[in-house]
Amino acid sequence: MSVQSIRILCQLDFPSKTVRLWDGAGPYLDAGGHIWQGMVLRDSLDVIESALNGEAYTLALGLSGVPTDIADVAYQEAEDGDVIGARMLLMIQDCDELDQPIGSPDIRFTGIIDNIVFDDAVSGDNPTSTVTIECINRFSMRNLISGSVLSDVDQKARSARINPGANPDRFCERIPSLADKTVQWPRFN
Repeated sequence: MSVQSIRILCQLDFPSKTVRLWDGAGPYLDAGGHIWQGMVLRDSLDVIESALNGEAYTLALGLSGVPTDIADVAYQEAEDGDVIGARMLLMIQDCDELDQPIGSPDIRFTGIIDNIVFDDAVSGDNPTSTVTIECINRFSMRNLISGSVLSDVDQKARSARINPGANPDRFCERIPSLADKTVQWPRFN
């Protein structure tokens, strides 16, 4: 089967509940038996594209048309102080010509919720909720004091402290081997 369309999936892992949203209308049942609620991505397509291409280390995801029960869970979690630090996954699900999922979704961005902003509006008798989720990932947690040099040992220790369940951060692994190297740029005539 060939891929004819894709679905953008967003999973929010709150301490009390996992919320699953997808960019579409109505509920969506995945192969694992999970129900994903429909929503609309608001003014975030460029940000999502950057995250999917691995270029973004922060993500501000605007969600419109969030069902009231899900917005209430998110608001209650925010009031309880459980939203900040919750995990957010952004995934792509390949679909066939009948818009049925092919295989498992690919995780394209994993982040930690850093801030959440709620905006409720009423149009006629219909209340609508808009939620903006601001996420960071482990790359935004790398700090460097001006004029200092990253150390492989320090960065691995810092990543183990920040994200103890993950593999060690190998970002600086090759820096010691590059200390005395000279890079020759090619000459073009």
